[in-house]
Amino acid sequence: MVRYLSRCPAGRHECDLLRQVRRTRDGGGRGGRGGRGVRTRATARFRLQVPRLDLRHRLSALRGGVCQPAPWRRRPIAFLYYVLSISALRPLASRVALYRSFPTRLLSRAWGHLNGVKLPTWLRKPVYSLYIWTFGVDMKEAAVEDLHHYRNLGEFFRRRLKPAVRPLCTSSCLISPADGRVLHFGQVKNSEVEQVKGVTYSLERFLGPQEGGSQESSLSFRERLLTSPDNDLFHVVVYLAPGDYHCFHSPTDWRVELRRHFPGSLMSVNPGVARLVKDLFCLNERVALTGQWQHGFFSLTAVGATNVGSIRVYFDQELKTNTPRYSKGSFHDHSYVANGNSVNSVLTAVCEGVVPVDGGVALQRGEAIGEFNLGSTIVLLFEAPKDFEFNLQPGQRIRVGEGLGSL
Repeated sequence: MVRYLSRCPAGRHECDLLRQVRRTRDGGGRGGRGGRGVRTRATARFRLQVPRLDLRHRLSALRGGVCQPAPWRRRPIAFLYYVLSISALRPLASRVALYRSFPTRLLSRAWGHLNGVKLPTWLRKPVYSLYIWTFGVDMKEAAVEDLHHYRNLGEFFRRRLKPAVRPLCTSSCLISPADGRVLHFGQVKNSEVEQVKGVTYSLERFLGPQEGGSQESSLSFRERLLTSPDNDLFHVVVYLAPGDYHCFHSPTDWRVELRRHFPGSLMSVNPGVARLVKDLFCLNERVALTGQWQHGFFSLTAVGATNVGSIRVYFDQELKTNTPRYSKGSFHDHSYVANGNSVNSVLTAVCEGVVPVDGGVALQRGEAIGEFNLGSTIVLLFEAPKDFEFNLQPGQRIRVGEGLGSL
């Protein structure tokens, strides 16, 4: 092992020991077993006085190999491993705080501008093909399969699908609003919702205060949302990966009464990050659509993420997300009921084929609601009879139109 040590940064004493070991080794080769014993003792003594070499020897023994210096072409990788190992020794809270300090909103706005840059025709197919290969995109489902048709990355991310590739389940009262992976589902207990298994966030902080509910009431926030004592509150979390279809649809026939926009951070909503950052869905920017369906309260929330600062709702032209300035912890309400509809909202709803009614905006089952610029998360919170049962498994892949559960 010491044959590869060319310099003696530890001092002159260590250099003398190194020379002694070399002389003993050369003499031991000619002197038989006695020389070999002296050489072993000298090498051990040298390791004890140079702790760094002793540590390398122990690590080599654990690997079952010989510790040799890395070639020059591998030293950058070795340095990266060293940095990652040092980072792993930091407390988890420090790493999370460091991650939360990243300018994710600025990065997301820059990514949004990059998405709108028109690509030369000759460059479109190589760029999109690399994306398709990386994230496993199935272009056979796209309404337009020709890659040259998409002028920029934004158009490619928001590509439409052929009508027949997402049939709607007829046996379920609730269908999936998006393509993605089911992170968690179940009943809401103690006004806490699980973003991933074992990590929860506050329901009241996620949705904000609700109209018509007394804050001094002895009832919990979950109970104040329910319209009938025979019902319960359920939730589903669907994670959209970068390669998934990026539009989200109405999971049932319902009426949207209120849009609430929460400006905030744009941290990644990847399941790995969601396990580390508590209240991640409450910290990130999100747009919550709340209203009523046949069984009572219903809510669909689109949660933003890194590079997904732009959340678009087709029937709401006034919605602007990922603005440069915002007040932390604030939210902005927009009512869709008759006395709260603006001219722009009504005109936009009519142009998009959505029917504005006196009690809000009526959405039909499977109807397109909005879109993300990349992948993100959809959270459904809804009231239903207590015998409602999910037809899902944690981590299951799901697509728009597939059933979530039934009564």
